[in-house]
Amino acid sequence: MSWGLENRLARFVKPKTGHTVMLAVDHGYFLGPTSKLERPKEAIMPLVPYADTIMLTRGVLRRCVPSKTDVPVVLRVSGGTSIVGPDLSGEGIITCVDDAVKLNACGIAMSIFVGSAGERTTLLNLAKLVDEGETVGMPVVAVTAVGKELGKRDARYLGLATRIAAEIGAHIVKTYYCDDFHKVVDGCPAPIVVAGGPKLLEKDALKMTYDSMQGGAIGVDMGRNIWQSDWPVGMIKAVRAIVHDGANVKEAVQVLEQNKKAKKK
Repeated sequence: MSWGLENRLARFVKPKTGHTVMLAVDHGYFLGPTSKLERPKEAIMPLVPYADTIMLTRGVLRRCVPSKTDVPVVLRVSGGTSIVGPDLSGEGIITCVDDAVKLNACGIAMSIFVGSAGERTTLLNLAKLVDEGETVGMPVVAVTAVGKELGKRDARYLGLATRIAAEIGAHIVKTYYCDDFHKVVDGCPAPIVVAGGPKLLEKDALKMTYDSMQGGAIGVDMGRNIWQSDWPVGMIKAVRAIVHDGANVKEAVQVLEQNKKAKKK
């Protein structure tokens, strides 16, 4: 790796633990004004002090995150489809690498849709993005999207998708937790970050975080399960306790409960 690429990675994958807590706030690029993310700035800024990085689009970054904010950014650079369209897998590249550099991003992220109509296009786009990223020292995060037309979250499928992303050259792969998750990790040469996925009960989301770390993930990229919680700051603190401090689920729940009590007072 080039010095710049290593340095950017070290900004959001913390060298002390080798782990990361990513805050996903990029949902609007295909879902529109998602519940509790209607006003992005109000949702993002209270959580920034506890996130190792925020993952979002350039439009939300420019309009909702003050430039003086000291938090690494992973820029969502794929899009072009929506939840009301016929096929989410037709994504293209919507942000150039040069703009990511101008925005001082520490990484760029795009979705790949293995097994879908858009498989070939998204995989070739990933290859192009890796080439351009290597040229300027920019890490690439490949997101193994499933989309409404796939819905596959088993170890065999996710193992295939993550391995392909790593083979193409992604520096980090974001995927879902599943049964036999360790098999997915074992078959992927690149580090894996687990997506938060649909909204869960707080304890269930914390258990998924714990199980993901035990299975070999280097962290989580969590969105709804933090900012849709009634206690978003407490939730991200609890996630950090697992990812960076090695807490178990019971200890993480205690962190969340302590935050609830402090806020009530």
